[in-house]
Amino acid sequence: MGKHFQILKLDATDSTNQYLKDLLRSENPSDYMVVVAERQLKGRGQMGTIWQSEGGKNLTFSVLRRFDTLNVEHQFVLNVAVSMAVFDALTELSIPDVKIKWPNDIMSGSKKICGILIENVLKGDKVGRSIIGIGLNVNQTDFTNLEKVSSLRRIMGRNFDLDELLYGVLHRLQHHMEDIGSKTVKQLLPSYQKLLFRKDKPSTFTNNEGEMFMGFIRKVSPTGKLVIELEDQILKEFDLKEVTLLY
Repeated sequence: MGKHFQILKLDATDSTNQYLKDLLRSENPSDYMVVVAERQLKGRGQMGTIWQSEGGKNLTFSVLRRFDTLNVEHQFVLNVAVSMAVFDALTELSIPDVKIKWPNDIMSGSKKICGILIENVLKGDKVGRSIIGIGLNVNQTDFTNLEKVSSLRRIMGRNFDLDELLYGVLHRLQHHMEDIGSKTVKQLLPSYQKLLFRKDKPSTFTNNEGEMFMGFIRKVSPTGKLVIELEDQILKEFDLKEVTLLY
């Protein structure tokens, strides 16, 4: 599998996603180009949250994927494929109770151990290419002020080899991405939905006005929206920007 990945290792960069974006402007990097940073200075998660990371202890990398046939309406297949790839890699390492917190955080128990940031470049009604950023907490043990965050080392009590882990995730990523352009979200949802964090459990959410409400995560729609059951058995779909799960 090594021949497919061109891996570029950096000591430090603001963000590996940004680095790949800049590279796309100046050069023509190949499909499955991977940028790994020893330290990310300005890693960001979904919606501008800052990602705290100690240098040399965690895995922060981005992967470039190019597509010919991936329709914009099915772009959530990327979230599914990347989440499943990380799930597989972690499960192979016997990390307990791995779940996917919609749309793309990976949890062990009630702690976040991995964040995913997917940025798609569109060409008309197709996704031309995708920059997939993955930040996995590996050997860091101190997470000041972050009580809902953990790392593989904190969970398993041992250090992990970052390169081995990188290849493990890339290998699974390749497997899930194989012919992703020809897949629909609907085809890929069953296995993803089974792994949803807090599925069918009474949960508290906030909407984009900041108001709190109760509900049950029931499923994900074919366009990748979160379907929450509210009172009186009403099912409502929420977009990424419209809801936050408080847990």
